[in-house]
Order: sequence, then structure tokens, then C-alpha cells
Amino acid sequence: MSNPLAFLDAEIQKLKEAGLYRELRVLDGEQRARCRIDGKEVVNLSSNNYLGLATDPRLRQAAKAAIDKLGVGSGAVRTIIGTMALHVELERRLAEFKHTEACLAFQSGCAANQGVIQSLFGPGDLIFSDELNHASIIDGCRLSRAEVRVWPHRDTAALDQKLAAAADHPGKKLVVTDGVFSMDGDIAPLPEIVRVAEKYGAVVMVDDAHASGVLGKNGRGSVDHFGLHGRVHIQVGTLSKAIGALGGYVAGGVPLRDFLVHRARPFLFSTSHPPSVTATCLEAINILEREPELVERLWDNARYFKAGLKRLGFNTGQSETPITPVIAGEAKRAMRLSDRLFEEGVFAQGIGFPTVPNERSRVRTIVTAAHTRDDLDFALEKFEKVGRELGLIQ
Repeated sequence: MSNPLAFLDAEIQKLKEAGLYRELRVLDGEQRARCRIDGKEVVNLSSNNYLGLATDPRLRQAAKAAIDKLGVGSGAVRTIIGTMALHVELERRLAEFKHTEACLAFQSGCAANQGVIQSLFGPGDLIFSDELNHASIIDGCRLSRAEVRVWPHRDTAALDQKLAAAADHPGKKLVVTDGVFSMDGDIAPLPEIVRVAEKYGAVVMVDDAHASGVLGKNGRGSVDHFGLHGRVHIQVGTLSKAIGALGGYVAGGVPLRDFLVHRARPFLFSTSHPPSVTATCLEAINILEREPELVERLWDNARYFKAGLKRLGFNTGQSETPITPVIAGEAKRAMRLSDRLFEEGVFAQGIGFPTVPNERSRVRTIVTAAHTRDDLDFALEKFEKVGRELGLIQ
């Protein structure tokens, strides 16, 4: 009998020949700045646990208390009997934290992006998307079946021209961008994006997955960072990175929240967050508001490590945040860099096509508030050793 999936063997071989085939690394134990991966002790430079909250004892206690009181699962989707008082409180606190009227929690940041775009926009509408937006934004655009017009990365003059050319278009218009771009670590020019969008009456949407807990007062995100409250209509955030747990959310006006409850497919057809996850997210917000020094520590570490890489001569692109790529060129070279660093005790995952263009393959580093200077100095020492070995620096 023939195997209709036999083509997968050839596809996997292509990945191997291109240097893109990777086995999943296995974390043995907790998600920490120093941890054990595949049985090896390493400095971890690939975690989205920006503030170290994933292992915070206060979040652990909140999760345990919620399990004891409410069980391990919610038992249904939100629109049937899966909305607990804890979910309502989380959304109230998130809206308060983001300075918006309302908020709606989703199962992930990806689900939030897909749900909001496909439910609000459709055939006959126009979506203007930065060319380096996250895959979940791209998927949401495709699912909407609206016409998508991609604008060059952070080029607001080009965005203005594209909106001007569509000024007489009768459908709705959306301008969507990441707040912080996940592969390059640069920040969207949000004030100018908002100005251009307002000029043509377009909706503005920002995905703040990598800005939540990182930018703005107490980590409120890119809208707060630029002082644009009330001028960005849709804010998407994540609970899976700096917040330390799992999930996503959409923040904005009450009508936006109410409409998404009725039309956002990921919200309608997925079971709601377990009580333990919801409780940990609530406690994380409390900590962010009480302890701004966590965000300050994150940025101190980011500046220190970024300066060290630049001093050594590495190409770190246009990074402005704790996400700092070390660009190696072709995929095979980037994966070799990642593998050699791991052998030396540093975990920095290699990234290649289709996530980034092949010629800009890299290892992506992310420092956290939990790293010590000893951790960062050790990592820089190993980057210097391996970088010279591979001819990336002199």
C-alpha cells in the first residue's frame, strides 16, 4: 500500500540539507536564567520569561490556592459556563492596567490576533500590515479575507502613500503593527503610525506581546511608552511572556469587547483558562504595579549585554530592546553558532528561514531580569570564543 504522506521524508531531507532541521531541546526542571537543557547546565538566553515571574513563589502560591478553591479546569467555553468570577476580575484588572475601557482574555496571544482581525474585518476591507509583523497577525489577515497591503518595515512615509492611494476605498481600513518586533527587537514608530492612520480614518491595532512587561510605566506596553492612550483602538497582549503564565488578551473599548465575545472564533470555541493560570496572571499584574524595579533590572541587564556584544563586534541589527539578534548570515552558519554556544554552556536558539530571510539567519538572545552579571559575563565570554572560531568577529 502506498503512503500518501511519503512526501514528508523528502521535505525533512530538504530541511536537513539547508541546515534548518532541529530536534526539540528539552528543559529539565524550571524555566530559569541558568537551567538544565538536554541534561546540560547552561545560561538560558532564549526564554520569554522577561521578569522571572514564571518561577516566582508568589505566583506559585496563587496557583495552588486557586486549585484548592476552584479545581484544575473551568470545564467549558466562556459563552456557556466557562466564565468564572476570576476571569472577570482578570479582565477588569488588565483593562485598568492598560488604561482602556475593557479587556477580553484569549487562550493565547496568537489566538487573540487571529480572533480580532478575522472577526472585525472581511471582504471589501483593507488591512495595512508591516512586512515584519508576527505570523499570527499574518494568519489573522488571511482568515479575514480582507485585502492586505504590506508596507515596508517601519516606513511610515510608505504607509502614508498606501493609505492616500486608498482614500476613496469604501471599506474599513486597519493599520496593524507589532509594538516590539520579535526577531529584531526594534520598536514600532507608533506616534507616526497613529498620526498617519488618524489622517485617513483608519483603525490602529498594536500587538504588544514583546512590549508587555517591558515597555512603558510598570511594563504597560508601547502605547504607554509613547503616551498614546486613547489613540490606539486595539491593543493585543500576552500573558505567556513577561507575565510568566499563559494566554493573551485584547484591550480597547467596551463595544470592541462585547463584539468579540459574540464573533471571535478562538474565544467562542476554546475552553477558558484554568483557575490556576488566571490567578497567577492576576498576581503578576499586582507585582508589576508594586515593583517597577523588576522592569528596571530587565533593562539594566539588556543594556549591559547588548553593549558587550557590540563591543565584541557582533552584528546585532537594529535592536532597541532586550531582544538582541546576533546575525550570522546563512542558516547553516547560524545553527552552527547556536550548537557551539550550547556546547560551551550557553543556550541561544538558532533561527532561519521562513522565520527570517536566509541571509539574515541568527541566534536570538533575550536577557531577563533574573540574569546576574556573572551569567551575562559568562555568556559574553562564550560568544567571543565561538564568534572568533566561526569568523563572525575578529
